[in-house]
Amino acid sequence: QEFVTVLVRDPRIQKEDSWHSYIDYEIFIHTNSICFTRKTSCVRRRYREFFWLRQRLQSNAVLIQLPELPSRTPFFNMNNPNHVDHRRQGLQEFLEKILQDALLLSDSRLHLFLQTQLSPEDMEACVSGQTKYSVADAILSFASLNRRFPIEDEEEKKGKNDADSDSESSSSGLGPSDDSISCGCKASPASEES
Repeated sequence: QEFVTVLVRDPRIQKEDSWHSYIDYEIFIHTNSICFTRKTSCVRRRYREFFWLRQRLQSNAVLIQLPELPSRTPFFNMNNPNHVDHRRQGLQEFLEKILQDALLLSDSRLHLFLQTQLSPEDMEACVSGQTKYSVADAILSFASLNRRFPIEDEEEKKGKNDADSDSESSSSGLGPSDDSISCGCKASPASEES
């Protein structure tokens, strides 16, 4: 049976400049779904990128009522662990609900959001065909740029021929896939928070 496990975790304060900071969150995906180019991946995203994603998904699926994001509050304090964790939980619930909808899963922006570190502008350019790379290329390229776990390096040495099967992929981002972990984020078993 197909499953998609998504965890939003590890909030970190990032400094934009000497006056502005924001929090980003690690999004960890583990799945056996044929909809995903990579079976395991993790990226870091901030709240405003979630907001962008929700707007784009809603504009492409006008008949679907999308789940709400945790509200933007003027009293949000990034130094308050309760505020940060409440937002983290809300972002995770948002993604969990979205990933249960087959129509939303067909949106390439969702896959780029979850499996690359592209900016919203670059995701739009990729989806609209204004880049030299396809959605699947972007996802596979992001994975290859990130640190791998030692066990993957061993598997790669053993089965070099198997890796070549990933070169065939559709521009929708829903092409063939492999099971390697795409970055050095903390891996956790799917049952940990199920």
